[in-house]
Amino acid sequence: MTQKLSLAAALILALGAALWLGQSRTPDVTDLGPLAASAQEATTAEAPATAPLAEVPDMILGTADAPVTLVEYASYTCPHCAAFHETVFKDLKKDYIDTGKVKFVFREVYFDRYGLWAAMVARCGGETRYFGISSMLFERQKEWAASDDPAVVVENLKKIGRSAGMDDATLQACMENAPMAEAMVARFQENMEKDKVEGTPTLIIDGVSHSNMSYEDLKVILDEKLAG
Repeated sequence: MTQKLSLAAALILALGAALWLGQSRTPDVTDLGPLAASAQEATTAEAPATAPLAEVPDMILGTADAPVTLVEYASYTCPHCAAFHETVFKDLKKDYIDTGKVKFVFREVYFDRYGLWAAMVARCGGETRYFGISSMLFERQKEWAASDDPAVVVENLKKIGRSAGMDDATLQACMENAPMAEAMVARFQENMEKDKVEGTPTLIIDGVSHSNMSYEDLKVILDEKLAG
């Protein structure tokens, strides 16, 4: 199964997320529309309208010239994505990525502000820490994302960041980086539209889209690609 994406809702929630962390009050969902506008106004006030967005690189595992490329679209708040990383990804990494057969590209999907904040924490550690933090986010999803209180979720995410070796000042700066949040959402929208992704997890194998599947089914597809 996949978690279906409402792109409009994701964009509204995600754009409102970065600046929320600097607010003294807690907005509800209806508050996020004005917050999104505030985020845009703040960004515009700090830089010219023509200023380029921050760079949001793909996160990649494996050999650059591997014969097969697999792109996964996933959300850190998607239970099916967490299950995929528990039951499929570990074997995929061991059997195909680490052996140079598959280049793996991970692209974040933002269903909600929690998902965006989690991605900002993962990226805060840089490329060397990204996949380690990503694994913790999926493994502990039921713990860190369980609260309806955004302040509790922020603290939960900081705990994960601390366990990855980052201090509070670094984490706070990353999570309040509104220009980066804006760039991440823009890149997310561009990729989703280009690859026509409608839910998560979605797997793009050498340009062909596949929905969530078992490791056994994925192995058949990859072996056929490698044999060809």
